[in-house]
Amino acid sequence: MSVEQNIQLMQRWFQEVWNEGRTQTVHELLAPEAVARGQRGGDKLIRGPEEFVQFVHEIRGAFPDIRVRVEEVFGADDKVALRWSGTMTHTGDTMGPATGRNVQIGGITIATFKDGKITAGWDHWDQLGMLEQLGLYHAPGPALAKTA
Repeated sequence: MSVEQNIQLMQRWFQEVWNEGRTQTVHELLAPEAVARGQRGGDKLIRGPEEFVQFVHEIRGAFPDIRVRVEEVFGADDKVALRWSGTMTHTGDTMGPATGRNVQIGGITIATFKDGKITAGWDHWDQLGMLEQLGLYHAPGPALAKTA
């Protein structure tokens, strides 16, 4: 497929999966052997459509009103990179008790394609910022300087 077709598939992914909650799109666009990194933080991997659908249910279960906007997108060869932003309200309980707080996050996604399917994905998104906005994480205060 062309770079432009891959870009269109990624835009469709963000619209249908995240904004509309259509998990069937995960099955249509994610290859069975696909591996995703970074969605859950650290080195945790998501393998294949079924595990990714579970991740979608967790996020949309906590933030049913999630709206993701693709800010920038470009591609080369078999890869597409996007910078995106999201707004949502924590009204669901799939990630702990709902706080009712509004959250704004941003992230970058890079996907690799083969034959019209996503075969690999890498995400870097502001998970710590999300936790701070939810009141679930507070940065430690500055260390007190010792005086002699």
